[in-house]
Amino acid sequence: MFSRRLPWDLPRNPLSTLLDARHRAGTPVLDLTESNPTRAGFTYPAEQILAALADPRALLYHPSPRGLLSAREAISNYYSQRGREVPPSNILLTASTSEAYAYLFKLLADPGDEILTPRPSYPLFEFLAALESVKTRQYPLRYDGAWHIDFDALERAVTPRTRAIVVVNPNNPTGSFLQPAEFDRLQALASNRGIAILLDEVFLDYGFAPTPVPSPPKALTFSMSGLSKIAGLPQLKLGWIVADGPGHPEALDRLELIADTYLSVATPVQLALPTLLSLSTALRDQIRKRTSANLAWLRSITAGSEFQALHVEGGWYATLQVPRTRSEEEWALMLLRERDVLVQPGFFFDFESEAYLVLSLLTARDVFEHGVRRICA
Repeated sequence: MFSRRLPWDLPRNPLSTLLDARHRAGTPVLDLTESNPTRAGFTYPAEQILAALADPRALLYHPSPRGLLSAREAISNYYSQRGREVPPSNILLTASTSEAYAYLFKLLADPGDEILTPRPSYPLFEFLAALESVKTRQYPLRYDGAWHIDFDALERAVTPRTRAIVVVNPNNPTGSFLQPAEFDRLQALASNRGIAILLDEVFLDYGFAPTPVPSPPKALTFSMSGLSKIAGLPQLKLGWIVADGPGHPEALDRLELIADTYLSVATPVQLALPTLLSLSTALRDQIRKRTSANLAWLRSITAGSEFQALHVEGGWYATLQVPRTRSEEEWALMLLRERDVLVQPGFFFDFESEAYLVLSLLTARDVFEHGVRRICA
């Protein structure tokens, strides 16, 4: 009766099962995995956010497949403040970055075609692709003191059915930025093979150093972002696609037809977007202050120890390399069972080797410091 797009009977992993048991027993847990900014103790301008969502114009419905012009102009202004000129005509709104991926997979790929995704990275691409009847093939990121794309492996992964290459910039969870030379080489590869680049830029505002500036694209390129990370408002469900490079006007026309089929973006959040983006600066400052402080403390406490905090350039996460005296799963289970500390094992993100733990730098300072001390102990 049901489709075979997803493995519907996925069993719960041992870490989730143990965590549920700890919660049922009422055991306090130091959660070093918190990725929801609305639960991380930041100060939001609540009255202004709610007032923006109460715009009376939201009582009228004017369908706009690409998104209201006022909202797209606000996004254009957001990019302009960062030194990047993006015309409103190049922007299409979605309900989330996940929906943006779904639209782009529909646009670029037929059933059975392939999308290349990075490894390690966020473990969502296989599900998003499967729901569109598209396959994923992974290309590796390598670490030699800094993360970089293995271009030899990437080129070998390209097949006649490859339709796009996904790049998360900065990557989640490695926190590595796409460097200008990598961007140029990636663009040359995509242009020569006639495939598109999908740039996931949701963490782009959270660099620990100046963000690398790429050159203009030579291949059809789609950038994605949204309110979830930029404004710390994942519950408001608004993202967008920026199309650029050769062929982008035709691509946008086709994306508009896809968007017109769903019309999923709510009017209230579109009307509120100019205000929400203007208010987001203070929240981003809070997040950057906390993530920078947590990262500096992590580096200091692990310096010279058997634990190594891998180099990270941006984002909300840090990767901790731990001794291979046990597997990542055993590390995570032991820390939760014996130290009441919750971390994510590297294999959740498809790290190719052991042993790595992924920590959220968004975690409240006292929780983060206590949790890391228990790990190092």
